[in-house]
Amino acid sequence: MTKKLFGTDGVRGLANTYPMTADMALKLGAAAGRYFRRDGLNRHRVVIGKDTRLSGYMIENALTAGLTSTGMNVLLLGPVPTPAVGLLTHSMRADLGIMISASHNPHHDNGIKFFGPDGFKLSDEAEMEIEAMVCGQIEPCKPQNIGRAKRIDDGRGRYVEFAKTTFPDRRKLSGMKVVVDCANGAAYRAAPEVLWELGAEVISIGVSPNGYNINDGCGSTNTAAASAAVLEHGADVGICLDGDADRIMVIDEKGEVADGDQIMGLLARGWARDQRLQGDTLVATVMSNLGLERFLQGEGIALHRTGVGDRYVVEAMRANGYNLGGEQSGHIVMTDYATTGDGLVAGLQFLAEMVRTDQPASALTSVFDPVPQMLKNVRFAPGMLPMDTDTVKEAIADGEARLAATGRLLVRKSGTEPLIRVMGESEDETLLENVIDTIVEAVETVAAA
Repeated sequence: MTKKLFGTDGVRGLANTYPMTADMALKLGAAAGRYFRRDGLNRHRVVIGKDTRLSGYMIENALTAGLTSTGMNVLLLGPVPTPAVGLLTHSMRADLGIMISASHNPHHDNGIKFFGPDGFKLSDEAEMEIEAMVCGQIEPCKPQNIGRAKRIDDGRGRYVEFAKTTFPDRRKLSGMKVVVDCANGAAYRAAPEVLWELGAEVISIGVSPNGYNINDGCGSTNTAAASAAVLEHGADVGICLDGDADRIMVIDEKGEVADGDQIMGLLARGWARDQRLQGDTLVATVMSNLGLERFLQGEGIALHRTGVGDRYVVEAMRANGYNLGGEQSGHIVMTDYATTGDGLVAGLQFLAEMVRTDQPASALTSVFDPVPQMLKNVRFAPGMLPMDTDTVKEAIADGEARLAATGRLLVRKSGTEPLIRVMGESEDETLLENVIDTIVEAVETVAAA
């Protein structure tokens, strides 16, 4: 069976449009409740967090109705980062965790991510079973076993205290000026609190959510505002999170941006130095820069590549006993601390390295020279399959042959949006641009037909 509802990171789409409707959220809640409810007793619980999108209220209420209809007791956390849901699912002994968020997407999108009782995202197999249940008849519980819903007022506070424990003991951020951009998202209160309580002077931006401005001109996917703030305030460093705070970009004191590859390279080198890097291996996706791979080889560190999506990074880490991985897009997964990507905790590890070395951010954000990389996206109508056409296949094959000697090519369908992503790397930038443009043109022609 092929999944139709679930993508690479749960269920996602345009709010109030299939599959992100109240009706589907109710069915998903009921199916997940039935899947995780092991007996007829009324003692099962699920924690639900969300980001700051307006549609989060609708989805939260619908999920709650579906879950309680199958006997699950619902604990509502309100706006908290995605990693907080993973953390609290496990620490509160819940059977299931749910995060309502479309991550870095605009406000009009939303999504539903599921976590198992261990705090890790569900496997493909579990998602397929839940999806199959959505398509069938879901048996409700008896009237006396309907679940209850309860607000948890200190969910954010619990996460704040946890995040601080990941910063080295007896070290502080005193004397450090930090810009933090919370993307008007889920960490708009938690991230500034953590940094301030650790001693930093904090300049907060993207902390005024109104339901519509999440990721709008701010956050990890739009770092210009944070870069400007770093320069304006003479800050030592900037930390940019996305809407659900599971991604990070770092801004150095010169306003330059370091992506997930640079952060992973820095952490991998430091952890290997301290003999903390399990298996002397970093896990990253096929999107990570070839320069990172070459840098790691020079440090005696292996790079294990996976498909795109932090869930696949985590699956490889768990299967092989590795403890550090992530994505170029800024998901940094440290299973010593968290069950999923955690932008704030990754930022704290970067700040800890600044404190340890007494070096400026710019000395730590360029650990390797990236191979020139180009990425272009082509939007297509839902239901189309542009990559299955002969003309697109031929363009891709030709591009792979042309780049074989100097770089690499990756063309894939996005797991979260109706996009074809065309990415290539090569020291020959003229050749790279020509190859990428040729494939993009082929896809655009098919998409317009």
